Amino acid sequence: MGLFNLFKKKKNEVLPPFDISKFKVDIHSHLIPGIDDGSQNMDQTIAMLAKFESMGFKKIITTPHVMSDSYPNNRETILGGLEDVKIEMKKVGLKIELEAAAEYYFDETLMVKIKEKDLLTFGDNYVLVEFAFHSPPQYLDQLFFEMQTRGYRPVVAHFERYMYYLGKIDQAIAWRQKGINIQINLNSLTGHYGPDIRKQAERLIDAGEFDFVGTDCHRIEHLMLLEENLHLPHFHKIGNYLIKNLVLQ
Repeated sequence: MGLFNLFKKKKNEVLPPFDISKFKVDIHSHLIPGIDDGSQNMDQTIAMLAKFESMGFKKIITTPHVMSDSYPNNRETILGGLEDVKIEMKKVGLKIELEAAAEYYFDETLMVKIKEKDLLTFGDNYVLVEFAFHSPPQYLDQLFFEMQTRGYRPVVAHFERYMYYLGKIDQAIAWRQKGINIQINLNSLTGHYGPDIRKQAERLIDAGEFDFVGTDCHRIEHLMLLEENLHLPHFHKIGNYLIKNLVLQ
């Protein structure tokens, strides 16, 4: 009975909050006001950046959506918005570093941007790309071939959220073997997107088949939810890996 109780106590033990400042850099967020479904005004942007800073992040690489139908952003709208935010950050005394890239949706315009070498990158020529959530895209091999041929390093955004890959991580493993990077949304671990997506994120972490993590922050509530759940064991497991966020400091 004594041994059983000891095992039960360890199994149900609540871990202390993981120190998320160890990740140093966030590579996926939507903080430039008014250009996508993220921050809608400068006050929201500054509040989120202040929260990132209080959580211990040193740098944010914000990644507005680029989608031809919904958010037809380009280099000018993104980098112009970035400069406006930096001016406001200086006014209010925020010290956190802010850069911008983009989250490119795989639509009919993306191949053109790749061939014209007109993609916003971060770090060592990394590019964040996303797909439709419910219907598997065609021509992914061609997409990644074109990107890599031109020196881009693809990062698949929130792999765990694609419904057609749920339950297995074979595709993530195969992509990583070809030099294609996998990013996990941290709030997937909180259950924010549902239990199946949470389990898929846990599979990736248990197998070590991921490269980057990101908040995918659209509003301050995302950061508050994340902060409230840092005791969960898979946050601590991420801390055991040398994720590529760490080389972007």
